[in-house]
This record gives sequence, structure tokens and C-alpha cells, in this order.
Amino acid sequence: MRILLTVLLFMISVSAAAKGTYLTSEQFVSNTIGTDALKPKMLWLDKTDKDVISDILSHSYNRMRVRYWQKDNQTVWILEEIGKEKPITVGVHINNRMIADLKVLAFRESRGDEVRHEFFTTQFQQATLNEENMLNQHIDGITGATMSVRALTKVARLALWLNKKVQP
Repeated sequence: MRILLTVLLFMISVSAAAKGTYLTSEQFVSNTIGTDALKPKMLWLDKTDKDVISDILSHSYNRMRVRYWQKDNQTVWILEEIGKEKPITVGVHINNRMIADLKVLAFRESRGDEVRHEFFTTQFQQATLNEENMLNQHIDGITGATMSVRALTKVARLALWLNKKVQP
């Protein structure tokens, strides 16, 4: 009985350890493009935009607008995508049409949080989109975090595509 209780407590603690908020949106924006850009802008989406976004995310997208921050040739996007079952909040900083930084701001799944670590997120730096709205560079996966890796890759693609809408 004691062993069973120990195993259950361990499983609960491991599950809880993966969840967390690591940065707020305000902190990410401030850290990337400065505190003078804290007032967000809105990008209104039409049906064509939603169709492209749905293609990038591989599911329907029903929002009418997306919030972003802009300073000179830089934009910051705070986006969410479902990992396995719950949303992952990701901040993407784009400078001169390339990803300058990508960070997991909040992770709500019970596993797969390895995607929040720098060894993984630095792979996105300098990434751009090709003509098919795919990243121009390969992103290595993480065993046991496949759905989280896919979610972050989709968010990176989406942020780059949205950036093209506001900085043609």
C-alpha cells in the first residue's frame, strides 16, 4: 500500500510540474521590443485570412481579429495553439520578417513541456516562411512531446504569416 501511495504521489507531482506560466504577455513584449510598445494593435481578419490560418493550423479558426505589438520592423504576437488537449500560449518576436525569439509563456498540458526550454526554442531563430507557408528550416522534434512540438511549429508559421499581413 505504501509503495502504491508513493507511486501515485510521484505521478501527480510529475504531472503538475509540466504546467505553469513562465512569462506574462506584458513581460514578453517588454523584453523583446521595449516598454514603449505596450499598446497593442489589432489585425482584422477576413474570410480569406481565416482560410489561410485554418490551413496553417490544420483546424478552423473563428476569431475575427488578432492582437499584436509593433515597433519599426518588429512585431510581437501572443498566440495559442492546442498541444494534445489544452492550449499552449506562445510569444513570437519577429524582426525583419524572421523569428528573433520564440518562448512558451504558459503551458497547461500534463506532459510535453520540454518545448519551453531554450535548447528547443532557439531552433526557430532566423526562421522565415517559404511560398507554401512552411518554415524554411527544419525543427527537430522531442520524443514524448510530439503534439507540443507541432503546436509551436504551427504558431511560428502563423506568426510569420500574420507579420506579412502587417509588414508587406
